[in-house]
Amino acid sequence: MVENKVDLSAYLIFIVSLSLIGICILLNIPLYCGFAGAVVFSTAVLVRKGHELKTLNNMMLIGIKDCSKLMIIIILTGATVSIWLSSGIVPTLMYYGFEYIKHINYVLACFLVTAVVSVVMGTAVGTVSTIGIALIGIGKGFAIPDQMLLGAVVSGAFIADRISPISGLVNLMLKTTDLKYRDYVKSMLNTLAPSLVIAAAAYYFIGKDYMSVTDPAKIAIFQGNINSAFVITPILLLLPIIVITMAVCGVKPIINMSIGVAGGSLISIFLQKKTVFEVFQYIFSGYKSTTGIAELDSILRGGGIQPMIEVLLIVAGAIALSSLLEGTNIINPIIASVMDRAKTKISLIARTAAFSSLLTIVTCDQTAGIILLGRLLKKRFEDLGVNKVKLARTISDTGTTIAPLIPWNINSIIILAITGVSTLQYAPYAVLCYIAPLMAVVFGSFKEKQVEL
Repeated sequence: MVENKVDLSAYLIFIVSLSLIGICILLNIPLYCGFAGAVVFSTAVLVRKGHELKTLNNMMLIGIKDCSKLMIIIILTGATVSIWLSSGIVPTLMYYGFEYIKHINYVLACFLVTAVVSVVMGTAVGTVSTIGIALIGIGKGFAIPDQMLLGAVVSGAFIADRISPISGLVNLMLKTTDLKYRDYVKSMLNTLAPSLVIAAAAYYFIGKDYMSVTDPAKIAIFQGNINSAFVITPILLLLPIIVITMAVCGVKPIINMSIGVAGGSLISIFLQKKTVFEVFQYIFSGYKSTTGIAELDSILRGGGIQPMIEVLLIVAGAIALSSLLEGTNIINPIIASVMDRAKTKISLIARTAAFSSLLTIVTCDQTAGIILLGRLLKKRFEDLGVNKVKLARTISDTGTTIAPLIPWNINSIIILAITGVSTLQYAPYAVLCYIAPLMAVVFGSFKEKQVEL
């Protein structure tokens, strides 16, 4: 019986791969259509194998219902990005970030500034499309290659998807593995801290040859444009500090992010002099700067609920598919057959890392890997006496982090559309995306304190 299930699992996974890569990538069809096709086909096969259609539908509905809070968080993520742009929070971060840039290696500065902003914004792609574009634009004037700067920006930006308390992927991880943010982030720092140090050292040496071309005058012009379009004050940084502090203290993400959106909306209205109608428009459709300064308007834009609808559909599809595979015990035999061979901690972590990376490569997105592995391996980790924070950390350090290195990944496609630089061009310089998976395996063998839930 188990043998049949393993065969069926392999068959279904092949179809899923064909749907996602073949249909979505080769025919340029949205990723959620691939998930929909995979769900329909999987349902049809399962019905023919004796499962009731009503039961399968209930599995999917229950799975999606269980992740309803995640759907709200994704919506709030879109709203947060647009409101923090319109309120001047992100422009303020850019303003002071550029002040810091004047005094150090520019390539290293791109990495460090992007890393900080990404944690505050909670979105890797959103960070690339805002401050990332600004940094690359300034770098062009310094004769620094675009692909080198974008590699540094991508390394910093994708820290958001691993550790930001307002990141949709981070909150998906917490929901899937039943972890609290403070426990998760303490574990993540074990691998993130050394990764940051190594990456920073690499960017320092990469950028040494370009230090002499940094032009403070050009940075000052960009700062002047920001200052003329927004009210810039260090006080604006209090809101992101409050949001991050509340997340670390265990405040529920929906409450935390709602406060961030509400606070940013009030700042937009009373400090930046936006109308209430404009604020609601930003929340729904996203923010588009209308300063009249072309360079600034092309950078300060993004966010909104409407652009997140496709993300919601992708997540719903991934949840529905994982609910089918888990509820009918289809994929468990494959994972069990591989994980049963893991006799040591390092072997368990390495196999999890391989599965996580494989799912990101095959499904073109990090979502499916988080949902499938987070749900299906949680008990396996507990059975083998390995703290489940290592499961979450390993997935984040591998499948989540390597996404921008895969040319057909949805993140890479968006980055190409935003910057015009292909994955193969910037990937050699995305240092952190290579270091993180190595750190996941190296630190995976170390003892982790048991989390109290």
